[in-house]
This record gives sequence, structure tokens and C-alpha cells, in this order.
Amino acid sequence: MSTSKTTKTLPRVAFVGSGPGDPALMTVRASKLLGAADVVIIDRIAREEFVASFAREDVEIVDAGHGEAGQTLTSASRAKLVVRTAKAAASAEGERLVVRLMDGDPATFNGLAEEAVAVQKAGIGFEIVPGVSAVSAVPAYAGIPLVANGSRAVHVFSANDDKADWSGAVATDSTVVVLGTAETLPAGLAKLLAAGRDAQTPVALSSDGTTIHQATQVTTLDGVAAALKGHPLTSPALAIVGTVVALREQLSWWETKPLFGWNVLVPRTKEQSGTMTDRLASYGASNDVVPTISVEPPRTPQQMERAIKGLVTGRYEWIGFTSANAVRAVREKFVEFGLDARAFAGLKIASVGGVTAAALREWGIEPDLVPTGEQSAKGMLEEWPEYDEVLDPINRVFLPRADIATDTLVAGLQEMGWEVDDVTAYRTVRAAPPAPEVREAIKTGKFDAVCFTSSSTVRNLVGIAGKPHATTVVACIGPATAKTAEEHGLRVDVLATEPSAEALVDALADYGRGVALAAQEAGEPVRRPSERKSSSRRKAKASR
Repeated sequence: MSTSKTTKTLPRVAFVGSGPGDPALMTVRASKLLGAADVVIIDRIAREEFVASFAREDVEIVDAGHGEAGQTLTSASRAKLVVRTAKAAASAEGERLVVRLMDGDPATFNGLAEEAVAVQKAGIGFEIVPGVSAVSAVPAYAGIPLVANGSRAVHVFSANDDKADWSGAVATDSTVVVLGTAETLPAGLAKLLAAGRDAQTPVALSSDGTTIHQATQVTTLDGVAAALKGHPLTSPALAIVGTVVALREQLSWWETKPLFGWNVLVPRTKEQSGTMTDRLASYGASNDVVPTISVEPPRTPQQMERAIKGLVTGRYEWIGFTSANAVRAVREKFVEFGLDARAFAGLKIASVGGVTAAALREWGIEPDLVPTGEQSAKGMLEEWPEYDEVLDPINRVFLPRADIATDTLVAGLQEMGWEVDDVTAYRTVRAAPPAPEVREAIKTGKFDAVCFTSSSTVRNLVGIAGKPHATTVVACIGPATAKTAEEHGLRVDVLATEPSAEALVDALADYGRGVALAAQEAGEPVRRPSERKSSSRRKAKASR
């Protein structure tokens, strides 16, 4: 009797740089490997939430940043952990991928040599994917080039390296970059001062580099200790030493963005908030998306099914989409019935606005009608052609809409001679309340602003989480939404110039610029709304 032994294939290990902090600075190759990874071994800065932006939901995460007791692992311990994890990931079903996600650039002060050698000795295949290094990225985000006229050499040190020779970096025409933590950086700079670097050399201290929490302060080499007493650093931290620091006054571009450091509340679903959150990030803001509605199928699907069949058989001349959710609902029915975009052949298609039109174009459909003015049911009606018995072979319109949609559009189309099938394509129900800490943040003013995109987002947010604090800037997409906000006791600070998510964020950014300009003219530090005292806002309101 013979027995067969299952052979397992060792995985491939990829040493990948996570970049300096901002996930958008990940390389294309790194993001693809993270998306394909079966196991990810994380470091001290790029943690689980970072991985979640790129990896599959079923990915296994192993922590190499901290030991079981919370202590920092040695390079040797991390190397053993990588080998052990890779061997445990061996599979009889083919080669798997283990990504060793290393902070910044793997080859810079990260222990890459020890880990890669250990993997090679274990007979495991590997590759190295460089990352954007904090050495160059953080100074760039602080508005400080490392090389300029008068500074031709760059020296890089780890603050806690006790064996480094700092004497080679004392020349006035050199730039020194020191990597460290809030605890180690002052000691490292003290070594440079002791080695003979001029005490009056400009120094920029930057923490949380390339993120929206980045903070940079400028001092001199002998003034570091005094500067940090009033403004302590957070980790990770970095120092730039040299004459190039003076260029920050002209070149600071990141920390001067109009919404830099703001945390904005976006009461929409994650599927609907992509455009807005990307726009907020471009202005330097972070965001928390709080779903206020849940989109569900209609209770009785028969009406929707009949309308889709009628669409295929030529029952309609027009189909009017009033939301991206309506596009999604029709598309799901198409998939269910085995249809594709070709079923729209010969049908005229109307979209209420740009977001809905974008959802149609993603499906491969170019709408025939998109309002050029007000993007609403009223705006759609103003441009919808009247029914003409001679030109229009069919007089019927299909409107797939929400269960709570108003009758304005239907009544207007009927007045123009059209027959309308007003079909419930989806239901909107109030979402569950957010987590207690989010509700607390809303009520206590920890959000700098809230962006309302419809009257329902106002009503539902107040219903599930309470009213935003008086210090929170309230931005509304249009007059109707602003009116609802005021009816709920909110003061509207910002009104979009047109009803779109992009215009709403742009208007909020303009407000942020105004806040910064007013502070500068008054000779005061620029403060985010969440940093101001609520009493000052109440006084301002009373003086209006």
C-alpha cells in the first residue's frame, strides 16, 4: 500500500514601501501587490486601516510593528517573524503572496537587509518594491527642497543611531535630514549641535508628514528644546537642518491649503460620497462619512419588472433618471434579466444632473438631456421637450424613482402631454445611528464642518445623531437644503453656487480661505472651527 504526500508551495514575499504617510503616495506596483496579497505583515506606521484601503477583505494581517507586550521588535525578531509567517502561508493550491509592508521606503532605516537575507536563506522567493521616502517627501510637503543654491549636499541620519559620525554634516552648505520620533529627535539634533554645526542654523521640525495632520515649526538648532516646550512633536517626526529651511516661507503649499487639517462630516452613503471626499482631500481636509439613509429594493418588485419589460418591448419614448440610485436600481434589474445597455437602443434618456449623468456614462450610456441650469426636477422640466404627436411616435415616459419622490416632475410632464409611468425603483429608509463616539463628536463640535447634500440628509442626521454643535460650519448644496437646515435650528454658513458635490466643497474651501485671511489680517493664528471657543461663535451670531 502506497501513500502520497501533499507538496506545499512556499509563497512569494514582496517587501513593499508604504510611503511617508499619505496612502495616495503609494506606488502603482505597491498598491497592486497589496490588492493581491493573501497575507500582509504590517509595520509601526502603516497599520490595519492603511491596508484596508488596498487589500481584500479576507486578507490575513500579521503585526511586525509591536510584540505581544506592545514593545518594538528588534530587526532580528522581525526577520524571524517574516520567515515564520511565509512558511505558515505555504499552500498545496499554488503560490500565495505575502506582502511585508514597510514604513516609508524599505531600503531606508527599515531593517530590509536583515529581513530579506533571512527570507533568502529560507529558500523563499522575494522582490523589493521601493517606496516614496519620508527623507524627501516630508520636506517637499513642508515646502523645503533639500538642494538649492548654497546647499549642494544632503546628509541623512537616524536620530537614535549612537554610532553615527555627525561631524561630516557640520558644513554650512549642506542640508541635514534627521529621522526619528518625538522622543529621539531632540537628542539627535543635540548631537549635530555638539559636533560643531552653527547654533543659528535654521531647523524645521515636522511631524505626521504628508498627512492632513502634518505640523511644521521653524526654529534654530540651539532653539529646538525651547520650541518643543510649547509645541511638542508627535510621531513620526523629522527635522530638516540648513539654509533651505528659509524657502518654506515662500514654498509652503500643503499646510496652507484652505481646509488643511479640517475634519468634515459627510452625511451620505459611502457609494455616493466618493466625489465629495476626493474633493475635500484635495483641499487638505479629512472626512467621516456617516450614512443617513439606506437604499433598499421596493417591497413589491412587480411594477419595476413590468416597466423593464416594457422598456425592452418599446413601450417608452423617454426614461428619466433623477438620481444615481435610480441608475443603480435599473442596472441591477438589467443584470437580473440578462440585459445590457443595448436595451436602451432607440430610447431617449434624461439625467437630472452631473452625478446621475456620470453614473450613466459609467454604464456606457450618454444621456440625451442634462439640465444646463438648475440640476433638479424643476431644471429638468424646463428643458424637457413637449410631446409632439407628429415627431414623437410614443407618448410615454418611464420614471424609476425613490418611494419618497415628489410629484413635481410627474405633474409637469403630464402638463406637456406625456403619459408617465412613475415607478418605485428603490426605497429610502433612515439609516441606523452612527457609533456613540461619532454622535458625541457631532454634538460636541469635534467636526469642523458638515456638508449637507439634500434636505433628507439634514432631517436624517439630526434624527439619528442630533444637531451639529454651534462651532461646526454648516454647508448646504442649495436653497431648499439650507431652508431645511434652518428649520432644524442650524445656522447656514456656506451655500453652494450650483447644486453639485464639487461646488459645495469648493464653496466650503472659499469659506476656509476667508477664515484664514481674517485671522492673518487680525494678526491671530489660523484656527480650525473645532479649535475656536463656542462662545465666540454665539457672540458673532448675536451681533448679526
